[in-house]
This record gives sequence, structure tokens and C-alpha cells, in this order.
Amino acid sequence: MTGASSHSYVIALGSNMRVPRIGGPRAVLRAALDTLDAEGVVLRDISRIRSSLPVGPSQRRYANGAALVASRHAPGEMLALLQAVEDAFGRRRRGAEWRARTLDLDIVLWSGGVWNAPNLTIPHPQFRGRDFVLVPAAEVAPRWRDPATGLTLRQLAARGA
Repeated sequence: MTGASSHSYVIALGSNMRVPRIGGPRAVLRAALDTLDAEGVVLRDISRIRSSLPVGPSQRRYANGAALVASRHAPGEMLALLQAVEDAFGRRRRGAEWRARTLDLDIVLWSGGVWNAPNLTIPHPQFRGRDFVLVPAAEVAPRWRDPATGLTLRQLAARGA
């Protein structure tokens, strides 16, 4: 990937359901990363996968991680790609907001700073208060600065600990 058309992203990864022919949540995250790689997304760094408690009523623990990636896709196109991958893994967007899910891929940060559109806000509005997002993100991009606070991800993660 070269040139000014390259965008960098921190992507949060989550799963708490088994997917047929893939396996449990950790295998789902690895397979999702392989799918993104096959779609031309450059995987620059991948955090270790962690187990976390669910937010909301779901009873199943999550596997969570983060990836630092590069892509030719601008934020709206990147969102569409991530949602297509989620859909391919059986993600359904109907029903309760906090239910179990096969795959959750969220744009946390973007190299262009702030993005506001009806279907996408970057930085992710809730990432600072979610250790299951912030800690893996700080692992792959510790010096990346949050455009809202000016703090690095390492600094934000240290404040939450």
C-alpha cells in the first residue's frame, strides 16, 4: 500500500458466538482478520485476544482484540467492508442492541482524525470507557493520539487501569 490514498485505522474486534465451520469466538476473530487480509486490508499489528464480560444482557463472555490496519478505503467505504464481513459471519442487525453476536468490527480511530456521518462517528464515541476496546487498541497503537483529548492510547489505557 503506497501513496496518499492510504488510510490507517484501529479496528476493535469482538465475538461471543460460535460460527459453524469456523469455531468459537477466538477462531471467529482470527478468521475475520484473514478475511480482511484477503480483501486487501493490510494488517499492520494485531493485539492478543482477551476474554471480557458482556455489556448488557448477553450471558456469554466475549473474545476481544484490536488491529492496526491500512486500507485504500475512506471511512464510509471501510465501514461498508467491515459490515459485509460481519454479515458473511452471520451477524444480524435486528433485535436487541446488546445481544450476543457472531462478529463485531468497529472503527475506533482513523488516521484522518474525526469523521461524522449519520451512520459512522470516529473516534468511536464509547471507546474511552471500554477497557475491552481501549486496552487492545493501546497494544497495537500506543502512541496514536485521540483527537478529542490529545492523549495517546497508552495514556488513556493507563487512566482506566
